[in-house]
Amino acid sequence: MPDITVVLIGADGQLGTEWSNFLRKGDIPFKPYTIGTLDITDYEAVRSVLDKDQPQFVINASAYTQVDRAESENGIAFSVNADAVANMSESCEERGITLVHYSTDYVFAGKSEDQKKYPDGYPEDAPADPINSYGLSKWKGEEAIRNAGNNHLILRISWLCGAFGNNFVKTMIRLGKEKPELRVVGDQYGSPSFTPNVVANTWLLMHKGKTGTWNITSDGLLSWYDLACETLRQMNIEVPVNPIPTEEFPTPAPRPMFSKLCIDKLRTVDGAVIEDWKTGLGNVLKTLDKTDSVK
Repeated sequence: MPDITVVLIGADGQLGTEWSNFLRKGDIPFKPYTIGTLDITDYEAVRSVLDKDQPQFVINASAYTQVDRAESENGIAFSVNADAVANMSESCEERGITLVHYSTDYVFAGKSEDQKKYPDGYPEDAPADPINSYGLSKWKGEEAIRNAGNNHLILRISWLCGAFGNNFVKTMIRLGKEKPELRVVGDQYGSPSFTPNVVANTWLLMHKGKTGTWNITSDGLLSWYDLACETLRQMNIEVPVNPIPTEEFPTPAPRPMFSKLCIDKLRTVDGAVIEDWKTGLGNVLKTLDKTDSVK
């Protein structure tokens, strides 16, 4: 086994922190990099890190994720999510390193009528058709990885929630404690990816030598309103929550109305943990008391 099994990029983000804890608990040799210690848009710096650490895997948990700002900061979004990923994938391929990269449900159009076509969610081979700059930048990153070679894992996730960083669940808890009532979009449907489950299933796929594109999310179909209500119920926060249509909550970037990811492919892998969304949510909420993430 090499001295460094994993180079973890974006180690201080929501998913990266989950990965850091997982690798430490498993006593797995890894080298963490944050935006302060590695600029992934600096191509020579990335190559230097790979030559120095010589890992078996590079886990890229970094991304430009400001969906609305990506509409006006198009250049930055594509620099981080597409161009830097292209360099990273080529550099990994040249050195025989497996690149593990996270993508998004936003690569799909998310049309309401797609729910009839894909009742269990978008499969991995469904045609991509992103409707905003963020989704397009992530799709271009995926394509760059595929063009570089076969030595990769692309994991698509959706509605990411965990104990670390910022996310919808923690926002609902904070607002539920502050506001007399909440208004939450009730006509956009999908399913959350919970960071502990994402990390565990990704590690399983890595361990089994899987490659290609995989979806990792929870079982079930729900709206943001449903997720807000269940979060507050499990946290024993009593506040009225009112569902509103998308048009009452306009955003600079258009949002998919249906973005469920199909996990039938993941179900075929022996040892994969498929969790109901309410169970996954409960598992994350139990960890919040052990962090300083929710005040």
